Amino acid sequence: MKIFADTADIQQIKKFLDMGAIDGVTTNPTLLAKQAVDPAEQVEKIVKLVPGPVSVEVISTDYEGIVGEGKRIAELGDNAVVKAPMTQNGLRAVKALSHEGIKTNVTLVFSPSQSLLAAKAGATYVSPFIGRLDDIGQDGMSVVRQSLEIFRNNSLGTQLLVASIRHPLHVIESAKLGAHAATVPPDVIDKMFNHPLTETGLKRFLDDWELLGKKLGSSIAPYRN
Repeated sequence: MKIFADTADIQQIKKFLDMGAIDGVTTNPTLLAKQAVDPAEQVEKIVKLVPGPVSVEVISTDYEGIVGEGKRIAELGDNAVVKAPMTQNGLRAVKALSHEGIKTNVTLVFSPSQSLLAAKAGATYVSPFIGRLDDIGQDGMSVVRQSLEIFRNNSLGTQLLVASIRHPLHVIESAKLGAHAATVPPDVIDKMFNHPLTETGLKRFLDDWELLGKKLGSSIAPYRN
């Protein structure tokens, strides 16, 4: 399963790229607003920086506006993906953009029926928002499970990109179900790295190395050629 960073923070993106932890990036108006910089310039920087897919969300809600924005987004680079809302105008625009070979991502999906319609419109990615469903007492992961079953049983080429992830368990469950990708906030990616036993184990190794130095009466260089 591919992992995308759900952020518009250049420094966070660079950090995770350097670690090999992410395969792409997703952005939205809220994430861009948090950066307090020109959003168009920020998006252009991200598309150039990231070798993998970068989802850029349209602001327009009417068909003509979505298509126009989508074409401009596509011009940013071959890895740019047009993020459109799960609305009738959005799906109509996704169909038109897809016919022109432009990659699309249908966002704000909350049900398997929406996933199916988005896939039929030709979406490259469909993004179910599982955390928001969990927040209102529904089972967000069931949408992932049912959507994947629909895609597989009907040989649909659309990829499921799990969104609105709240914690590492959401990522693991998505991967176990066979989701194609998950877009994960930076703080959740950081949590995926951490485990208390890793920290205590590393401390134990270093303490033992220091103890050996004391027994030998000198500090020990890590290793010699």
